[in-house]
Order: sequence, then structure tokens, then C-alpha cells
Amino acid sequence: MLGHRYTHSFVETAVASVNAGCNLELSYGLRNNVFMHIPQALAMGNITLQTLRDRVRPLFYTRMRLGEFDPPAMNPYSSLDLSVVQSPEHRNLSLEAAVKSFVLLKNVRGTLPLRAQDLPGQHLAVVGPFADNPWVLFGDYAPVPEPQYIYTPRRGLQVLGANVSFTAGCSEPRCQRYSRAELVRVVRAADVVLVCLGTGVDVETEARDRRDLSLPGHQLELLQDAVQ
Repeated sequence: MLGHRYTHSFVETAVASVNAGCNLELSYGLRNNVFMHIPQALAMGNITLQTLRDRVRPLFYTRMRLGEFDPPAMNPYSSLDLSVVQSPEHRNLSLEAAVKSFVLLKNVRGTLPLRAQDLPGQHLAVVGPFADNPWVLFGDYAPVPEPQYIYTPRRGLQVLGANVSFTAGCSEPRCQRYSRAELVRVVRAADVVLVCLGTGVDVETEARDRRDLSLPGHQLELLQDAVQ
């Protein structure tokens, strides 16, 4: 509300929020957040003690139901570690979810699927800023992944035994610096070319909007050069 100029101070924002029914503030990284000014608003008479009690009661009731105050031994998730999370059963389920989440917009001349048994006889070029950069493959609010479990397009194809050549063309999604000569060299020698493009949280995320849907930087030029 403060950022949209609906209010003019943290105290005024706290008053408006609490009186409107809000009982939880997301204030990551802020020590002096909005709700820290509730005592001041209470002393000024802008919020009543009964209103605060009404806001706090459902919040803590929900936390108690979720088991936040239970001893760790009572929490069935406390015993889970990577041996469970990264078990073959769970990894296969993750693979199934990834496969079923793909959206194929066009498949000219049956180019896809690339069959594993055919890959060793083909020369693949994997290009683009998303081809072999594990840290740009995760969106906003994603967990911090373990590096050994991240498979970039380049790494995944190499695991399948494919003969892979690689160039990013540009080192990061903003693609401000683009090496066309290197891209052309890699693409010309390939039977199949996979171009990996996108945005990533460096380009767009919560509170970082864009004016259009264009590929950032030189990414469109990179794609056009690969096709040409």
C-alpha cells in the first residue's frame, strides 16, 4: 500500500492492514517492517487490543494445527532426508512430472522425439544461454537445488551418449554480449540443433516486470542465426 501511495507511512499502513483483516506480513529481509509499528498504532488508539486479538487468534490456531509448536519427534517429516527425497521412486515421479509438463507447439516432419538409440550416430549442437547454465533453469520462489541433481539440456544429452557440441552464444539470459561467429561454427557442423532460450529471474520476477514479451538482448538474433 505504501508503494502504491495508498498510505504514506509504515504506521498508517499497519493500521489500514490490520483493520482490514490482514494478520500476516511478508517482509523478507526487512528488520523494521510494517507490523513492527503495530504497538505505536495501538498506543495512538488507531488499533484496538480486541482487533489485535481477533487477528492473532486464527493465525496461531492455524500454526498449531500445522504442528509448528509440536516436538520434532512428533513431526513425521523430521526423519526425511535425501535418501528418501532422492530415492529412485521419487526421482522417477519427478521425471514423469517433467515429461508430462512439456507442451509441443509444432513438430515439423516428425523431428521429435529424439530417440536415445539414434543419438550416438548424430552430431547435436546445444546452444543458447539456457543450454548449460543450471542456475537459470529455476523460476521465482524455487527451492535451492543440489547441483548434482540438476540436469541441463547439454548434460542430459551427454548422459544419453550423444555427440554434443555446445556454445552459449551469450553467457547469461540478458544476452548483452553475443558471439555470433562461435554460434555459427557450432551449428554448421551439427545434424540437430537445440536452441535454449528464455528469461530467468535475472530478467523477470516478482516486482520486476517487463514492458513486452520479446526475448531479451540478442536472444532473438541468436535464434535467427541458428535457423539461418
